[in-house]
Amino acid sequence: MAEKRELILKLGQKITDRIGHKVTVDDPEYWGLACIVTDEMAEVALKMKVRKPMTFPQLLKATGKEEKELEKLLEEMSIVGLLEYNWENPQKEKQYILPMFVPGSAEFTNMNRKQLEEHPELGRFFERMSRLPLEKVTPMVPPGGAGIGMHVIPVEKAIEMENQSIDIEHISHWLKKYEGKYAASPCSCRLSRQTYEEGCADDPEDWCIAVGDMADYVVETQKGGRYITYEEVLDILKKAEDNGFVHQITNIDGKNKIFAICNCNVNVCYALRTSQLFNTPNMSRSAYVAHVKTENCVACGRCVEYCPAGAVKLGQKLCTKDGPIEYPKHELPDAVKWGPEKWDEDYRDNNRINCYDTGTAPCKTACPAHIAVQGYLKKAAQGKYREALALIKKENPFPAVCGHICNRRCEDACTRGTIDQAVAIDEVKKFIAKQDLTAENRYIPPIIPPTTGRLFEEKIAIIGGGPAGLSCAFYLAEKGYKPTVFEKNEKPGGMLVYGIPSFKLEKDVVEAEIDVMRQMGVEIKCGIEVGKDITLEELRKQGYKAFYLAIGCQGGRKANIQGEDAEGVMTAVDFLRTVGDNQNYPVEGRTVVVGGGNVAIDVARTASRCGASEVSMFCLESREIMPASEEEITEAQEEGITLNCGWGPKEILTENGKVKGIVFKKCLSVFDENKRFAPKFDEAVTMTVPCERVFLSIGQSIVWGNLLEGSKVELGRGNGAVADKVTYQTAEPDIFVGGDVYTGPKFAIDAIAAGKEGAISIHRFVQPHSSLTIGRNRRQFIELDKSNIQVEEYDNSSRQIPGVRKDIDVHKSFRDAKETFTEEQVRKETARCLGCGASVVDENKCIGCGVCTTKCEFDAIHLYREHPECSTMHKSEDKMKVILPYAFKREMKIRFGKKEK
Repeated sequence: MAEKRELILKLGQKITDRIGHKVTVDDPEYWGLACIVTDEMAEVALKMKVRKPMTFPQLLKATGKEEKELEKLLEEMSIVGLLEYNWENPQKEKQYILPMFVPGSAEFTNMNRKQLEEHPELGRFFERMSRLPLEKVTPMVPPGGAGIGMHVIPVEKAIEMENQSIDIEHISHWLKKYEGKYAASPCSCRLSRQTYEEGCADDPEDWCIAVGDMADYVVETQKGGRYITYEEVLDILKKAEDNGFVHQITNIDGKNKIFAICNCNVNVCYALRTSQLFNTPNMSRSAYVAHVKTENCVACGRCVEYCPAGAVKLGQKLCTKDGPIEYPKHELPDAVKWGPEKWDEDYRDNNRINCYDTGTAPCKTACPAHIAVQGYLKKAAQGKYREALALIKKENPFPAVCGHICNRRCEDACTRGTIDQAVAIDEVKKFIAKQDLTAENRYIPPIIPPTTGRLFEEKIAIIGGGPAGLSCAFYLAEKGYKPTVFEKNEKPGGMLVYGIPSFKLEKDVVEAEIDVMRQMGVEIKCGIEVGKDITLEELRKQGYKAFYLAIGCQGGRKANIQGEDAEGVMTAVDFLRTVGDNQNYPVEGRTVVVGGGNVAIDVARTASRCGASEVSMFCLESREIMPASEEEITEAQEEGITLNCGWGPKEILTENGKVKGIVFKKCLSVFDENKRFAPKFDEAVTMTVPCERVFLSIGQSIVWGNLLEGSKVELGRGNGAVADKVTYQTAEPDIFVGGDVYTGPKFAIDAIAAGKEGAISIHRFVQPHSSLTIGRNRRQFIELDKSNIQVEEYDNSSRQIPGVRKDIDVHKSFRDAKETFTEEQVRKETARCLGCGASVVDENKCIGCGVCTTKCEFDAIHLYREHPECSTMHKSEDKMKVILPYAFKREMKIRFGKKEK
């Protein structure tokens, strides 16, 4: 056990803000100082009073030290972060200050990267000292913070028209006050959290803007500071707002002084934690509160996604049969006893809850990618097609592709469908996305890395260029990476190119949307099979830090019946890939397709176009429960394809090694009592179908090849990769998976959603010491109760139907004959949207930062100055003068106030 150092104990006791606490060697006040403060430093510091400036001559007299010795000691004390200094006296003479722990020396010790690496315990020291002194006092703090910690200052443009505002509520006021004296320095909270693996994956550099003499201090004392211009300050503030970070100013020196403007991420910020963990918004909130103009709101969810306090959630705009929903308000400590039972230790996760239990717009809820359907319909209705496209791409980099092939779960859930027919959401999206198909109109999303300037240099490899892999690449590029996609085929796109017929999705549509990714910095290497041409280990040696495996289900399944190896038998996957490469591939004679899903219908329609004399489909399911969509079935039947339900393959008949027929047996049931796939047959009831070609569309398989050789990745059901259900991380920490290799065969939109989650995980993984889960949006949404809504007025237009090109043979051509909507049809169709959802602000949780206003594109959310008392700033030394009267009034309310029944 290390020897107890009395001088360090005394110093810790001197600085601590913990009222009535006797510091011991087990306390952070002791061990946080002991690792970096020498006894000689402590001896000098003990001659000082907390936050009382002393000049060098005064210190020389007080300590009795030699001049050079004291000079060296003061410099060392300033470098380690025990002291700060300024020139705030009439003589402009340098003076030293022994600061409090927070804001003060705990931050300063964490801003020196080298020191933090040598003494990682300083990270936890800062965390403890920003919490322990506040655990009891927070409920008693009046609006304005009483000179404790930090104070939220709104986004400037959110209040620039507010004529009731005062100077200190504007960042511009403080920048003007300290004109010409700014330095950017690392964020101590971001650095501190990294020391115990709770980093947020932001680049910590430059987010803290020191002003005035503090600028000199952080530059001169190895705090990573650098002088910056006014324009650079504005640029940092803008980057912070782009990322959804909160502006805060120091709040311990009264209304005439600050020493820093911070740009805070709620997932790591200790200052924001004071209000969020203890559920005491008075600690940091601004004078403003956000309110939603419901008539303008389209429940796009951008404000919800970015609100640091979790004050905004999605609700519904439509009234219930009993009237409008009354949303709950967060409890405040104004008039109730407040202790640990009222705290929220998991605030970072709970602040990411997306909607109220009563639910929100069904379209957004049902979409696997949770696209802002209501939002892009509104933009399209206004003729703002490019803005609509930008909104879609927040969640889906393949809007044109999905406009052609999506299985439209949003439409299945659409509330309008309970009245007549669902809004033709996908057709509107197809119209919007048509712009992306021509280079001059293409929308290239801005790159918004969580940095103050640099792009990320970490190399990331994505194995598989299908919708999951390319979506992962897209969102990594948006974060500031330049990922590399390795695709074994000649063209990227995966099943979009090699598994979907051109009459449904023409290949130039896929290529156009992939080209956007190239312009964003994604490198795509085709003709390279990882595991064969190069291994994962070799890629690691080349410097790749993480891998996203998204190779899809490239193999077809066979039925395990006699004759299935005969000439003329192919799996659906092999057939569609073959025709994708060669549309002149011949299919001669009578053709049978085994299967009842959308892929089976694609195969049947493709076989017809390739020359089959007749095409028949056979599936296990009855017509009512066939997995294929109603629209797909109808289109197949219109093309002369016959449908036979309730039959399973028993044997393929051959002659001279070639197919001559297939025998089916009667299927009695497909699922067991637990709704698991377990078909039962009557083997005595059979049907023999003469044919020359058989295509098996009864499932797909994962073909790993040698990709996983030497890795720890585990395989589970269906040979799929085993991974964490939130992060998609496998047993090999640097390998993540997504799409069909994790879920089994699903739709493109599912793979797209998985790709975005993969990008989030990989970003967090490759940035040092970051949590993959803390503060992560789980993307869980609840659908409103469509049986309990009151719809009194709505546009009664019927659903629009897209036209069909007359110059294309819809039954035989490989061209897509469907036209997109006209602008007139778009106007009519978007008018049919009932506008189900809207954001709802809980003003008891709102901290008035204005981040929401920077994300809203519909003029639906604004700040209002309803709490002017929150702009009252006090000196730290005066905190008890304002806390005690407020605490007394609160106690009287608790004791004698009216009790809620």
